[in-house]
Formats: sequence, structure tokens, C-alpha cells
Amino acid sequence: MNDDSIFKRQKFGQRMGFGQRPGLLIVDFTVGFNDPNAFGGGNIDAAVKRTVSLLAVGRKLGLPIAHTRIVYADDGSDVGVHDLKVPRLQKLIETSPLGQFVPEVAPVKGEIVIRKRLPSAFFESGLSGIFHARGVDTLVIAGCTTSGCVRASALDAMCHGFRPIVVEDCVGDRALGPHEASLFDLDQKYADVIPLVEVVPVLEALSSAA
Repeated sequence: MNDDSIFKRQKFGQRMGFGQRPGLLIVDFTVGFNDPNAFGGGNIDAAVKRTVSLLAVGRKLGLPIAHTRIVYADDGSDVGVHDLKVPRLQKLIETSPLGQFVPEVAPVKGEIVIRKRLPSAFFESGLSGIFHARGVDTLVIAGCTTSGCVRASALDAMCHGFRPIVVEDCVGDRALGPHEASLFDLDQKYADVIPLVEVVPVLEALSSAA
């Protein structure tokens, strides 16, 4: 249990709320990150299954949707400092089976696909400009891992002027401790952390109003 009394006293955890034009960002739901014997485990598979519903709503409403996957050059020429911590990530080349999207949440025609080498979906990817060009002001975020690429992407979304909405039950991590700690930290300082059951009605209402 988090002791959040000091955060409350210092007035952290205020609500950003949704803007007028949401988009979806699905972070690294790939085969390898959904496999406990590769890079997955914990509650990631449960998050994938819930994201099927989130994607269905986003597609029905015609929201801009982006998906990310980690992709390295076949010859390792773009390996960076991050790989000193997790060298096995270099296996995720373009054709690696582990680097392909989980079929249930794979992108469809017209959706944005971002290939990245570092945790944030925004780092040197052009994603911010793509979303801004479509008038997006709010990013509804699902994916994995909560303590890694989801957290980095939510923080960068905020830095780029988007309102990050992290869907609590559509993000997962290989261990529950960092998952829960990251959700707490994000909700206090950088994003609104909201369960899927509360996100869907807001998306539908915004779509109706538009």
C-alpha cells in the first residue's frame, strides 16, 4: 500500500482530464513482451486481452491510433547505451518472431506504426508531429512495460503537450511491484491513471460531441 499522505498534502495527483480530441497509443504489445520466457510475464497478457476491447472502441470511433515495436538493425549498427543493461533486446530485428505484434492487438490498415530502439515512443520517432497534425490533444495509453516503455512514453507525451491517460488495466509489467509503483508515480505527477471501464464512456461522449 502506498503512503500517499504527503502527496495529498502537497496537492499532487490533480486531474488533467481529457481534452477534445483523443488518440490511442499502444506500446510494445509484441510477441516477445507477451512471452514469460522472453521479455514478458506478470500481468502483461491480461493487459493485452483487455486492450482488444479498447482498440475495438477506438476503431469504431475513428480515433487516430499508433502502435510501437522495438526494432534494431540486423547488423547491430544502431545498438546504444541502453543495450548495456538489456543486451538481449538486440535480438528484436525487423524479422524476429519475438518483435512482431501480438495478433489480437496488431495494427490494421491506416494505423500508425512506430519502430523504436529506446523506451519512449516519442524519442526521435516523429510521433509527436504525426499526432499534432491530426489535432490530437489527449493520448490514451496501453501497453508494456508499465515501469519501462509505458512510463517513458507517458512522460514524453506530457512533455510534448498531450494529456496522457494511462489505462490502468490495459498496461502490464513482468513484475507487479514496479507496475504498481509506476502507476502511482504517473498518477501523482504526469498522467491520469484510469480503468478501462471509465475511459470508454468518455471516449464515446467526446465522439458524440464532435
